[in-house]
Amino acid sequence: MYKIVSKEVLNPTVTKMVIDAPLIAKKAEPGQFIILRTDEDGERIPLTIADYDRENGTVTIIFQIVGATTNKLNSLNEGDFLQDFVGPLGKPTETNGLKKVAVVGGGVGCAIAYPVAKKLYDMGVEVHSIVGFRNKDLVILEDDFKSHSSVFKLMTDDGSYGEKGLVTNALEQLIKEGNRYDEVITIGPLIMMKFVCNLTKEYDIKTTVSMNPIMIDGTGMCGGCRLTVGGETKFACVDGPDFDGHLVDFDEAMKRGQMYKDFEKHAYEESCNLLNKEAE
Repeated sequence: MYKIVSKEVLNPTVTKMVIDAPLIAKKAEPGQFIILRTDEDGERIPLTIADYDRENGTVTIIFQIVGATTNKLNSLNEGDFLQDFVGPLGKPTETNGLKKVAVVGGGVGCAIAYPVAKKLYDMGVEVHSIVGFRNKDLVILEDDFKSHSSVFKLMTDDGSYGEKGLVTNALEQLIKEGNRYDEVITIGPLIMMKFVCNLTKEYDIKTTVSMNPIMIDGTGMCGGCRLTVGGETKFACVDGPDFDGHLVDFDEAMKRGQMYKDFEKHAYEESCNLLNKEAE
């Protein structure tokens, strides 16, 4: 059993939890993930490690409430326990040899981008962080990125906060200003990563994407995270989650991702009904 040390609501649909998991905290690196179960009858879900504290033995997860299990997870509070919390899994993000990097995050994907930016910044790398959200109410981790970035750009679709526009607008502006990046690391919705990669391909900038959004089982057995990279079949959870963004078939990945929406919506509605009955 793994104790929830703290819980914080970051916005109406995103929650942050700190979990007591010293063995995982000891070995965790940016880019890796864990698999958890809320209880012995719960579904296994993968969640990216958003942060870790080796000294205190804690691991931070940040999740969006989109389905039955994340809804159930969000019903737990500080002092409650998780049944399973396994990891770290997946390959860590490659950070060696970099001197100047742009880290681009979108929405809840910023929770995955932040530990990468943090590690690079702490290594002495010049980090330009660009984060994007639909509006001001959905902004998360602003202060965290600011404190671990040489340059920080916050974009909103509607202009309600930061600068109005897309992350690609900010990235292209920085490139045109003369910034030469060793690499762009981008994490967020598949459509966002696709257009970031289209842009960086024009400027011949190496680009790494995290394919966490398509992970389901987390072991490679279910095949749900299957994707095509450079014409070859890969599995996000065991071969990644990081891949060369210029080789990923995003259109295929997005099409396959739609397959689970109706099922997840039905499961989420059932979960809400169950939790409401328990609260009565």
